[in-house]
Amino acid sequence: MSSKRVLIYSIVTLCLIGLYLVSRRAAQKPKSAASGNSAPDFTVTDINGKKLSLSDYRGKVVLLDFWATWCTPCRAEIPHFVDMQEKLGPQGFQVIGISMDDEAKPVKEFYQQYRINYPLGVGDDKLAQSFGGVLGLPVNFLIDREGRIVKKYLGATEVSVFDRDVADLLAQH
Repeated sequence: MSSKRVLIYSIVTLCLIGLYLVSRRAAQKPKSAASGNSAPDFTVTDINGKKLSLSDYRGKVVLLDFWATWCTPCRAEIPHFVDMQEKLGPQGFQVIGISMDDEAKPVKEFYQQYRINYPLGVGDDKLAQSFGGVLGLPVNFLIDREGRIVKKYLGATEVSVFDRDVADLLAQH
């Protein structure tokens, strides 16, 4: 076989492997995590032992925050989320925190220390997967009053971005 043919077969093989990997990865991502699709409903136990279900907040603009107590950017966002909940809650806004810590004890201590005024639950890999996977923290989802994911924020995000996007959704009735 000529070296030209070997090169062509190699390129075709690499292209086919690349297409396979891309299609496989796309098939693994749940469609529900995409913007405009319905947010997957879930029920977890909050840090006070009560049920916390996303569906209970239908009709509100929800900021769903996947975070952890050991995550520095997460810790930086939370005081602003507390302020947002206090100021915008009466307008139909709700922050829901889902800690990705391994246990609830540090989350309860954090809750008290930061005087968090919104519900916190402890998530797991299954919940994270239902939102398309949570690789790295924080990951936040902005959900409209109809339960559709409007935005997904990966990593540290300027608080002014949350303010703007939430205000835009609250203005829509």
